[in-house]
Amino acid sequence: MYRQIKTALKSILPESLLFGLEPVMRSIYSVPFKGEGYHCPICNTNLKKWIPINNASDNLCPACGSIARTRLMTSLLFDAPFYLEKQAWSVLHFSPSRPLKRLLRKYPKLDYVSTDYESQYEDRNYDITSIPEPDNRFDLIICFHVLEHIPDDRKAMEELYRIVKPGGTVLLQTPFQEGKTYEDSNITSEVDREKHFGQKDHVRIYGLNDFVARLQNVGFKIDKQNAIDLIGEEKVNRLAIKGENVVVFASK
Repeated sequence: MYRQIKTALKSILPESLLFGLEPVMRSIYSVPFKGEGYHCPICNTNLKKWIPINNASDNLCPACGSIARTRLMTSLLFDAPFYLEKQAWSVLHFSPSRPLKRLLRKYPKLDYVSTDYESQYEDRNYDITSIPEPDNRFDLIICFHVLEHIPDDRKAMEELYRIVKPGGTVLLQTPFQEGKTYEDSNITSEVDREKHFGQKDHVRIYGLNDFVARLQNVGFKIDKQNAIDLIGEEKVNRLAIKGENVVVFASK
């Protein structure tokens, strides 16, 4: 229903105005969903149910529009191991979700930079394989569901290693499959990429061990964690985290 309302408003309102009104629209739309049983750490809303999406493989928060992996990321950032609200850190965030970006901007001690290759709503439009930032610039880099889109992922990983500070961390996640990474540079059409890699703008599906090895090859020290081990099964259930629950911490 929310998507239909938003689509209808797009025909009469400028996109920039609609973008600014989204939190207000969602606060009204979410009223029937509020209750007990679940919790969104981004908008701090208690819910009796989520909105199932993608054939019920994921759950959307009706109050802020976050999906499961963003709620997992938020839990990591504001609880162990980062406690980000207490830090005076420089943070680079690739392709951020709107709800989490709005939350992070509330903390004035953070030197927060958002970037997306194309979006007009981010601070920068960086090409991840050639980032115009100095060496050792950021304490924390958030890079969820980006590298599976990048043909030259080694160059992207080298750039992430270059711009993160010694002792800093790059927080990473992609879709993973059992076994080896599957990629083929001859698969270029959107139809074929969706068929082979699961999405029309993906260029590979990583095997977890290979993903870790590629990061290690450019110099990173790696810690890979399952969400249940990181935050506990009870919290995983309250956040409705499904499927993509492996997170990779790459440190310099």
